[in-house]
Amino acid sequence: MSLPDRPKAVLVTGGARRLGKAFCLAFARAGWNVVCHYQHSGEEALQTCEAVRALGRDAYAVPGDLGRPEAIEEMFSATVAALGQAPDAIVNNASAFEPDSGVDFSPALLHTQMQVNLAAPLQLASLLARSISAATATAPCVIHVLDQKVFNLNPDYFSYTLSKLALERAVALQAQALAPHVRVNGVAPGLIYVSGPQSDENFDRARSVNLLQSATDPADVARTAVFLAENPSITGVTIAVDKGQHLVPLAHDIMFVAEQLGPAAPQGTA
Repeated sequence: MSLPDRPKAVLVTGGARRLGKAFCLAFARAGWNVVCHYQHSGEEALQTCEAVRALGRDAYAVPGDLGRPEAIEEMFSATVAALGQAPDAIVNNASAFEPDSGVDFSPALLHTQMQVNLAAPLQLASLLARSISAATATAPCVIHVLDQKVFNLNPDYFSYTLSKLALERAVALQAQALAPHVRVNGVAPGLIYVSGPQSDENFDRARSVNLLQSATDPADVARTAVFLAENPSITGVTIAVDKGQHLVPLAHDIMFVAEQLGPAAPQGTA
């Protein structure tokens, strides 16, 4: 008599709020158990876990500082201990997003963002590859969360952009390096939340600057991650989920040019 299939489980970094929470809930709706990583948002992580449990799935909140490699190892070990096994997918959603430019470039700021936005995701993928059993029937999947601007460059948020460019190139490289045991993919969202110093009015103007002239739904980004995690034939690719924002070139970040646009159109109209 064969044992029933166990539920799959996902680790979502920065899973407590905003897009991270959307990832947690989307995977739960698809039948996955969830480990919600957080650094400072402990109360929100517990609330996200309660929302996952309300969907009938198991959920665990695990803290960790992605700026320290040893803390990343501890967080991954805590994830395995909570689940009783390595996760079947990792969504590297947590990100450092600090403003700078090529003129006021700071090596220290670059190092900080490279650690959180590049080194930490790569380290977690490596830890997953080292932890899986040879008997694993289906290769687990790592999903690196990027940004549509890796396909649509402007010089603002200089160090952040460099870190995301490096991670986008790492999708294919790490897919090659970890094959055939781990799949690696990317998802590149457009503007979906107020970010940095952006005002609500600025966001309302900016969020529809894309080919489809409407806001990108975070749930669409999250569902794309579930699709990539569940499709065993896809590795080494990045999907832009941005309503074509990456095909609308701008000289500067959208928040800095939104004030030049007309009043925001009601959603659902062109």
